Amino acid sequence: MQREVARPGDRAGTLERLASGSFDLLVIGAGIVGARVAYEAARSGAAVALLDAGDFGGATSSASSKLVHGGLRYLPMGDVRLIRDSHLERRALLDRVAPHLVRPLAFLIPVYGGGPHRAIGLGAGLFTYSLLSGFRHSRASIVGRERARRLVPPLRTDGMHAAGLYEDAQTHDSRLTLATVTAAARAGAVVANHLRVTALETAGGRVVAARAGDLLVRCRAVVNAAGPWVDEVRRLEDPTAQPVARLSKGVHLTMRHDGHWGAALTVPVDRGRVAFAVPWEGTLLLGTTDTEYEGDPAAARPGPEDVDTVLREAAIGLPADVLARDRIRYAFAGLRVLPRGRGDTATTPRDEVVHVGPAGMVSVAGGKLTTHRRIAIGVLRRLDAFARATVSPDPLPGAGPLPPRPADLEPAAWDHLTHLYGDEAAQVAAAGTEPVNPDGPDVWGQVHHAVEREWACTVEDVVRRRTTLAVRGLATTEVRDAITATLSHQNVFHSVDGL
Repeated sequence: MQREVARPGDRAGTLERLASGSFDLLVIGAGIVGARVAYEAARSGAAVALLDAGDFGGATSSASSKLVHGGLRYLPMGDVRLIRDSHLERRALLDRVAPHLVRPLAFLIPVYGGGPHRAIGLGAGLFTYSLLSGFRHSRASIVGRERARRLVPPLRTDGMHAAGLYEDAQTHDSRLTLATVTAAARAGAVVANHLRVTALETAGGRVVAARAGDLLVRCRAVVNAAGPWVDEVRRLEDPTAQPVARLSKGVHLTMRHDGHWGAALTVPVDRGRVAFAVPWEGTLLLGTTDTEYEGDPAAARPGPEDVDTVLREAAIGLPADVLARDRIRYAFAGLRVLPRGRGDTATTPRDEVVHVGPAGMVSVAGGKLTTHRRIAIGVLRRLDAFARATVSPDPLPGAGPLPPRPADLEPAAWDHLTHLYGDEAAQVAAAGTEPVNPDGPDVWGQVHHAVEREWACTVEDVVRRRTTLAVRGLATTEVRDAITATLSHQNVFHSVDGL
């Protein structure tokens, strides 16, 4: 018998199901890994609850470099396993799981005199990188100045000897997370954002329930996927728990993007780091920084020195006019979770942190966006009930054949909707095709869809993670006020705890 699936817009019904149910698995934290854990468990037939203190994907999983990649920079570190696994996952996401959200993208890496790379060494590295992918979606070559400038017209070529050209992919990380949450909900998981777990209850030495304010959620097992808050949640199980994670802040900028680039730019900073300049969602995405962070995760913000660093490193490969400060459209900061240890965060391995607590809670954080499916299955297998779990090969919602474009919708607007929603784009368009801001492609149907079908509760949920308004610099006061009125009209704000 098919399990009841709560309507996304029915928060009261969701809270009632959480209070009255008993769950095989509670997942705390709905970033990309937590969402995938919930999906894989729900599709196996388990009763699953997925809770997040903020929005789905509201922290690290909406603040990445938007890349689905093997990780070229991990090659000098000798992390062959991570690169190989990443290539396999990249191929699965591109070909089957989310082809509307994950798209191939060429990358150009220039070789400058006095820089950390030489053309012959880079060529050998790119060949090895492609070899580890089985030469699937991963062609590579060395190109000269003329072709490099055709691919990236504003590329700084003074002092440039050659450039490497290779293939990887990019995504809209927020929407990939939302698609995964949607898949979990359609598989029967009960999902709720803006609901903070404040306490864990144990019996017989095991976690048996979680409190979220006055709400008690009963469960047989718990996965803590709270990202930068992983140690905070661990202390709910064991107040004496010592930290297992360290945090690194990564800052990105979106810039006004003019013209057409045939490739993104990978800028060599030093032997341990690269910076990216990536055409993304109508902007030029620059980043990222990599600095130790020890403050409150909720307080992570781009500082003036972070903006200076991003622009300075991008200037290795791009001219000053492209990087003028008045071209900045948006800035955001995210926190990577890394294994604890000494040394520079930039050279710390990107392996996920996994820990099993004294009352059986499995905690996970970190790792790569690209390998989130494998990380999720590895976590589930730590629980006896899911010891035989395997990665689902099924596509995410939206990954099917695209419907025909509505006659009254411009091709550019349709391309935008099919990218974000795939085969469900027509449903979104049916809710309204008037632009939210005339300078961008987002339409009012997306706002209504965000509230009614994607659990949006706040203006930031809409402009930052369900549309591209914020990252394009189009979430003006007028736009925010109009969305606020829509949320208030649909009776959203008062139903969210703490808002």
